[in-house]
Amino acid sequence: MTTTLEPARPAPTKEAQPVAERATSRRTGRKLLAVLALWVLAWATLRGRQTLELANADTTGLHDWFNDVRDRVQLLGQDNWFFHGVLGTIASGLDTFVGVLQEHLSSVTPGDWLGWFGVLLLAAWVTYALAGLRSTLLVTVVLLFLGLAGLWTDGIDTLIVTIVAVVICMVVGLPLGIAMSRSRRTSAVVTPVLDAMQTMPSFAYLTPIALFFGIGPACAIVLTLVYALPPLVRITEHGLNSVAENTVEAGRSLGVTKGQLLRQVQLPMAKRTIVVGINQCTMAALSMATIAALVNGPGLGKPVIAALQTLNVGAAAVAGLGIVLIAIMLDRTTTAASERSSPAGQRVAAVGSPGIFGGRTLVLEKLPRWATEEGGRGTDRRFLTPSGRRLVLAVLLLPVLVGAYYSTRYLQLSQFPDLSGVPVLGELTAGPLGGHINDLTNAVVDAISGVTNGFKDLVTAVMLNPLQSLMSDLPWWVMALVLLAVAFLLGGWRPAVVTLVCEAVVLGTGLWYDAMVTLTMTLVATVIVMLVAVVLGVAMGRGRRADTVIRPFLDGFQTIPAFVYLVPALALFAATRFTAIMAAVAYAVPIATKLVADGVRGVSPATVEAARSTGITRWQMISKVQLPMAREALVLATNQGLLYVLSMVVIGGMVGGGSLGYLIVQGFVQGQLFGKGLAAGIAITALGIMLDRIARHAAARFGR
Repeated sequence: MTTTLEPARPAPTKEAQPVAERATSRRTGRKLLAVLALWVLAWATLRGRQTLELANADTTGLHDWFNDVRDRVQLLGQDNWFFHGVLGTIASGLDTFVGVLQEHLSSVTPGDWLGWFGVLLLAAWVTYALAGLRSTLLVTVVLLFLGLAGLWTDGIDTLIVTIVAVVICMVVGLPLGIAMSRSRRTSAVVTPVLDAMQTMPSFAYLTPIALFFGIGPACAIVLTLVYALPPLVRITEHGLNSVAENTVEAGRSLGVTKGQLLRQVQLPMAKRTIVVGINQCTMAALSMATIAALVNGPGLGKPVIAALQTLNVGAAAVAGLGIVLIAIMLDRTTTAASERSSPAGQRVAAVGSPGIFGGRTLVLEKLPRWATEEGGRGTDRRFLTPSGRRLVLAVLLLPVLVGAYYSTRYLQLSQFPDLSGVPVLGELTAGPLGGHINDLTNAVVDAISGVTNGFKDLVTAVMLNPLQSLMSDLPWWVMALVLLAVAFLLGGWRPAVVTLVCEAVVLGTGLWYDAMVTLTMTLVATVIVMLVAVVLGVAMGRGRRADTVIRPFLDGFQTIPAFVYLVPALALFAATRFTAIMAAVAYAVPIATKLVADGVRGVSPATVEAARSTGITRWQMISKVQLPMAREALVLATNQGLLYVLSMVVIGGMVGGGSLGYLIVQGFVQGQLFGKGLAAGIAITALGIMLDRIARHAAARFGR
């Protein structure tokens, strides 16, 4: 048997590769233009036919079948070993445990476990032990604000649900992440499950979990657990896999067992990253704990929902401010705990991860050099030695325990006092503060109403209405073919197959028209996100001063739970679909901007200097050099922006966004629409998977 060797073909040169890529991009662009032309032609001739529009009160056979399933579960659940024996026991245990914590921590009488003063002292002491003095001051201020604003009970309830969910996540997620890092087979089995959990928008969880666990604290914790678990598992696996191989080999050479290697080498080396995972798990849990108010979960989400339903911006803003402060408190505390275990000058920034709706997972952000220099924000200054800190903690423990004891004996230290009649402090309570916010909001809205209304009308007339007509007024099969063609041209046959399956699912739910409306709002919001992200990202990537000014705002916006974005959007734009779009824009801009800035900053300095030596202008440098060289970051930013926008557009159904998000809410409010709400959750999931796969494959194809 002989083997014939063909002459080796020369590899394409670096100069030839961009030419081939540009040719491919041009061909794809021309094909997309052809699809657009056919799309518009079909709209001009076929619009208004076979749109499958369904009135809000109407249902299909599938929706009625879902209602029948719910009725059977509720009727037969008491006699079923799984629903009653397993799920019922879990729900009862969680409800009882959370109820005990609420009774003795958030709403107490003298003689119970801890009053507000004891909770404050112990929280401050634990924070100082884990995260240092600055975080301790932050925790103290936030908890005092909750008390002054009359939000103590709801605020502590939010913390209870969040912390219980995070503890369960740690019990489940840390061993699972360790197992995935030690076994490729385990990782291969678990990873698709995590992908499914992360791809599904948060609103899609509500209806099915409420069906099996009922409404109340147990349902809120399970919802939060499902949403917050994947980031912790993935980051734990990432941290352990990132331990240097030579370090692991050195440990093995000493003859240690696998358990000793894990405990003495891998876990200590990965501790900083794992703590970041706990940080991201905590932030995801808080975000979902507020949304879980829709299923009667305790906490600050309830007053926000009640205020949004009555369009009371002031009341919603006060409760929303409490959520934001809790988010900042948890974020800064866990981040500070992470930095205490890392060398000075290092910083891990968790800014997002492909394929995640609303959750923020680990990405090691490339910070500019000035951000980690001595004295910069990356430096963790310590004024006490470890032994000195332990001595201080031991000394402080005695007065903390004494204060906690007295908080169980005196009413003033047990229940937060009513300060509504106290000068100055009384203005911080929910009523007066909400009134002041309403007055300020009205003044601001009146002053800029011309600008906001003009912008809303412009975007609605130029982008939203035409695109919605193109997508929802066509026969369903025409729009399905358009989506298939776009998926194939952008990503190839694999996303096209996924798109076909997802279209079949959406069609089966009977909510094709509403899904197209939701998709329209998602695309419009994504375009606005990328316009803003490119402007801000280029400025940050090109200049230290711009980065120093803009980055803190982006960090702050990323800390805010998704639910809270509805409040300012409602104040500025009233209850319309445009409100949902602008809330989604505010939610997605930070992650997209950081990715664009990272890409622009990563352009080779030699390339920039070579281009500058030719005498090109600043605009030419941006448009001809830096943005083309940062194409991968731009595609990834678009991917992430699209996914974040979809999750927020759905939540915006509560403030006039309509379509699928509104149907889910109606499924909770009206019993006869439960099945339709569940179908809407399935349709949202299908849309999310479709967009995620198209965006991922497009990023892989055009981001090279």
